[in-house]
Formats: sequence, structure tokens, C-alpha cells
Amino acid sequence: MPHGIRRIVLDVLKPHSPRLTDLALMLTRDEHVSGLNISLKEVDQNTESITITLEGDDLRYDMIKDILEQAGAVIHSIDQVVAGRRFVEEVTLQPENS
Repeated sequence: MPHGIRRIVLDVLKPHSPRLTDLALMLTRDEHVSGLNISLKEVDQNTESITITLEGDDLRYDMIKDILEQAGAVIHSIDQVVAGRRFVEEVTLQPENS
């Protein structure tokens, strides 16, 4: 059973169309995507800044990127990637007291 990339978080800039609901449906048509979350961060006259979190088994970044580009969106950055047999959450270290 493949594990590959299990979660990917993307910072994306998109035009107002397609709507977030339509973009979500476009992305979930990829059989490797088992779930996603799209959060709207900022809106201006022509664009929307969004964060997309996708989860699945063996996610294919190239396929996700192609779907977003077909929708007129641009990936600004990959903000998180989780891969392997299990999820490993980020650990925040506390500064030591001097």
C-alpha cells in the first residue's frame, strides 16, 4: 500500500472564479485526495488568497498543481508536507530560560 505524501498545505492566489466550492470539487476528483480544506485569507478587487490543505494517500503534487493552474490559480508556496506511514505533527520548541 503506497504512503507517499499524506498531507500538503498550499498558499494559493486565485481569481474570483471559480468559486471555492467549485475549486474544492475539482480537486477532490483526484482519486488520491481523500479530503481537503480551503480557507479564504484575503480578498482584493481581482483575486483571493487562500490556503488549501489536502489529505490523502500518495498525493500527486503535479496533478494538484495542474488542476489549480486550469482554474487560473497560482501556488505561492508549499507551507507543509507530511509523508510516510503516519502523520507527524510539527513540534514547537520552547526557548530555554537563561
